[in-house]
Amino acid sequence: MSALTTKAPAPTDQGPQQPAPGKGRRPTREKQWPAYVFLSPWMIGAVVLTLVPMAVSLYLSFTDYNLFDPPKWIGLRNYTDMLTDDPRYWRSVGTTMLYVVVAVPLKLGFALGVAMLLKNLGRGRAFYRSAFYAPSLLGASMSIALVWRALFNDGGTVSRVLDTIGIHTGGWVGNADLSVYVIVLLTVWQFGAPMVIFLAGLQQISPDLYEAAALDGAGRWRQFISVTVPMLSPVVFFNLVLEVINSFQVFTPAFAVSGGEGGPADSTLFYTLYLYERGFTASHMGYASAMAWLLLIAIGVVTLILFRTSRSWVFYADEEGR
Repeated sequence: MSALTTKAPAPTDQGPQQPAPGKGRRPTREKQWPAYVFLSPWMIGAVVLTLVPMAVSLYLSFTDYNLFDPPKWIGLRNYTDMLTDDPRYWRSVGTTMLYVVVAVPLKLGFALGVAMLLKNLGRGRAFYRSAFYAPSLLGASMSIALVWRALFNDGGTVSRVLDTIGIHTGGWVGNADLSVYVIVLLTVWQFGAPMVIFLAGLQQISPDLYEAAALDGAGRWRQFISVTVPMLSPVVFFNLVLEVINSFQVFTPAFAVSGGEGGPADSTLFYTLYLYERGFTASHMGYASAMAWLLLIAIGVVTLILFRTSRSWVFYADEEGR
């Protein structure tokens, strides 16, 4: 008889078996489609209402377009005429820069001062916070701007009050040296939005920091410089960026105070007001489109400068010890 040899079966334990492709696992795209459905209104709006108009505006900036005839390609002529042969353009730039430099620090300073007063206020804080915030909701309307113009017009309330104390300025609206400050004061009056943000930031500062500073002999002013300002610097930076961007785009107050003409002597000819005049009054839509793109570039450059310089004065608590 021949000997029969048997072999032990080879081990089959090779770890967990992987499912075959396409089985036991739903494709990732099938899991993501609900997100695209919910995002689709925003995506459609961004394309139709933002990206497409921006592309059309960029094209029109290189054309001669009067809203009635087909656009005519002229290359860089709008930009060269604007920068080299339009003195009113540079006056609008100067007026806007003056407004930004004066209005933004005043508004933020006033908002921070009121926020610090409300921080230490016990009862009634919610009422005063709402009352101070209300002008931010109302101040951008045309009706409030017209009321403001009436207050500072010749024979208005402001001129009469100043006359009673011996300050004879006349109407600010008709004074080329003072008219821009009517709009500045209207902007400062709308300090409610940055004030609320400042108040939220102040409430996040630990009282232990003030107690430690007081133990070291620091007075209120020293505590403000050494504790409040550094700890609040991210909030200051946030408000600063928002207010600078908004100030470059101011339009409604300038239109209402000047009657849409930027007077007297172009003293209230803000950039956006001149853009509106060139586009919709003079029907030079190509020129206005070029102005809009230069404004976008200018805002981008200023914002980039603010972000670059913020590294030297903005303090973030989570960066300590890095």
